[in-house]
Amino acid sequence: MINFFIQIDLIIFYFINITISNPVFDSVMPFITELKNWYLVYTLLFIWLFWKGGKNGRIAALTLILAIVVTDQINSMVLKDSIGRLRPCITLDNINLLTSCGAGKSFPSSHAANSFAAAAILSFYYRQYKIVLYTIAAVISFSRVYVGVHYPADVVAGGFLGFMIAIIIISIIKLYYRPVKPF
Repeated sequence: MINFFIQIDLIIFYFINITISNPVFDSVMPFITELKNWYLVYTLLFIWLFWKGGKNGRIAALTLILAIVVTDQINSMVLKDSIGRLRPCITLDNINLLTSCGAGKSFPSSHAANSFAAAAILSFYYRQYKIVLYTIAAVISFSRVYVGVHYPADVVAGGFLGFMIAIIIISIIKLYYRPVKPF
């Protein structure tokens, strides 16, 4: 049964990485997948949350920091090392590798985990941006497969992990803090 899921994962990987490969995505996806390209956006977001977001914004920013730290530590320090799945750019031949492969393990994807944790936290505080936030998380996750550094199962598991950790953190925060304005 496990071989069936591995084969499905490979089929979807090759479809995303090779079959739908095109010049537009070949230039856009490496930009999207590179964390340093998002630093300005993250910085502006935190400035806005602390400066213009009021009490909800400050709580959202602090909750976001907590969620990302917890998600990243559980994912990178516990799960990736325990599972030990190698990246497709290490194990597969003839792939479309559009960025550096990375030295870390593959499962689950930290980019997906952190992106979906952030989307869940920010969607809780700013529901009107929910579709945009989850779309950004999905595109970042998709980019990891497209550039050849993760399998589809890696990003699905990472996204689920990040979402679940965010829900747990939101549940704990709700015990101590009620948002100023109704959602």
